[in-house]
Amino acid sequence: MPDQPSRSAAFRRAFFSGLLLLAPLAVTVWAFLRIVSFFGSVLPDSLRDQPGVGLLWDVLATAVIVLLIALLGWLSRYVLGKYLLGVGDRFIREIPGVSAVYNTVKQIVATFGPQGRSSFSKVVLVEFPRAGSWSVGFLTNKNPGEPQARLAEEVWSVFVPTTPNPTSGFLVLLPPREIVELEMSVGDGMKLIISGGAIVPPWPAGKKPVAPSSLV
Repeated sequence: MPDQPSRSAAFRRAFFSGLLLLAPLAVTVWAFLRIVSFFGSVLPDSLRDQPGVGLLWDVLATAVIVLLIALLGWLSRYVLGKYLLGVGDRFIREIPGVSAVYNTVKQIVATFGPQGRSSFSKVVLVEFPRAGSWSVGFLTNKNPGEPQARLAEEVWSVFVPTTPNPTSGFLVLLPPREIVELEMSVGDGMKLIISGGAIVPPWPAGKKPVAPSSLV
């Protein structure tokens, strides 16, 4: 006999738990059917009585509703998500000390992310900051606009980043004969610079780099 109240209470808890799980689904199905019914009522009875027209209309209405619901979900996910990310970004920037580190990391990600890397066409070596001292840089443009127009010799734009923080650097305009193009990928060049030369991409076995004769 003492077990009866506990079993009854457990049954009630289980019942209401199941009801809470089914309630959102039931409301969703009810709302969906009501929307489909509303679209169905728009079609005149004269057309609905035609063979196959009513069914085709219901199918099209259902497809449109599904697409609209998906669009609403996409907007709520990405638009709201971007808003929350913006709020979080502004909050972190206001924290003393943390903001400096955060901004540096964000700049590195922006510079060497997919969009930033697309502006670097090739890894190169240039004599910088003085003759006989070689620096790793990235070829960014072979037609630097007005500077090229005002110089008698053809020049290319090369970005020479600083190490280990590559978000700052120097833009140098050099003639092609003073630029040594490397075979390593832009990603490997980034690793080389950020690591301060600790991570060096392996050179293919049995192959030795040969400098252009103009630089020897």
